[in-house]
Amino acid sequence: MIKHKDHFHGSDLEEIEKCFGIKKEKIISFSANVNPLGISTRLRTALAGQLDAITRYPDREYTKLRQCISAYTGAHTENIIMGNGSTELISLFIQVARPKKAMILGPTYSEYERDINLGGGSCMYYPLKEQQDFQTDVDDLCRKLHDGLDLLVLCNPNNPTSTAITNTQMRRILDTCLQYGIFVMVDETYVEFAPNESQITSVKLTDHYTNLIILRGTSKFFAAPGLRLGYAITGNPDLIAKINLRKDPWTINSLAEIAGQIMFQDQGYIQETKDLISTERERIFQILTDWDTVKVYPPQGNFMLMRVLKEGIDAPVLFRHCIQKGLMIRDCSTFPFLDPRYVRFCIMLPAQNDMLIDTLKECMYGKNIDH
Repeated sequence: MIKHKDHFHGSDLEEIEKCFGIKKEKIISFSANVNPLGISTRLRTALAGQLDAITRYPDREYTKLRQCISAYTGAHTENIIMGNGSTELISLFIQVARPKKAMILGPTYSEYERDINLGGGSCMYYPLKEQQDFQTDVDDLCRKLHDGLDLLVLCNPNNPTSTAITNTQMRRILDTCLQYGIFVMVDETYVEFAPNESQITSVKLTDHYTNLIILRGTSKFFAAPGLRLGYAITGNPDLIAKINLRKDPWTINSLAEIAGQIMFQDQGYIQETKDLISTERERIFQILTDWDTVKVYPPQGNFMLMRVLKEGIDAPVLFRHCIQKGLMIRDCSTFPFLDPRYVRFCIMLPAQNDMLIDTLKECMYGKNIDH
């Protein structure tokens, strides 16, 4: 039996298997936020013919890969830093910047605080408010920035709220941070899923602001968490030099280097993903908005946050009900500022999404309701 204090990450399928006796292969993970299409057919076919690449070192500068990312994102090639997943780049940036006092918008991903603390810094949170559907009040945030801070951390779109800041709003934040000597780290792990990506991504702002670094990866959108391929974008040449000096060479293996070049040019897969997520996100949001037992918040990522309104039901109860049907959602009780009534789930394939909706209805209404 799961205890209230137990929480599972989207990658904890082995623990779920032990706890509930459900084979991990039988579990549909709505918790991992990974593209439900899996890796593209083009990548699977092309990479299979490139196995001999492991007999040689990759290009130390990853020139072709960075050129592909440049074409994909619009960033200048010289402003792109490669890393073994975005997690390595977060750690490297913190090691180089060594922030003493950071502000993090919360609730959000816990690794930011962990890396800052490991680097000897301390964190304070700017809480997103439920009354505002967890949208960022940019004017209020800017009023909270001051000389005592040296780092602001934003996840955009934010995990787990699925809310986002536009790049117009980001300009206001960056200008204010410049006044106080504050660096801004923006995690754009989920930005490619956004319906208005061009209005949210801050990549173009790296041409104008040297106090900005953007982190991205291939784990979620390209369904390749095991590839460990991430990259950062910044217009600060001194920061790039310092990170590259500290970074180990060849942190990206030869197959990942090749896979990245294929991924970022696979326009068919990219568009198919965007179409699927956009259609299903809108459909699911509209369905759940009509329920009186839950509240869902307008999502910008490939996942949505839901608050349980029904008495006697909370996140652990809902998690248990879903996992017994082989569906894994995320109990959000461990996120700052969220209580045990919040869950998060990602967008999967239509039939899988229907299974989740039916299972949620069973718990909320005790029966199936047509959708």
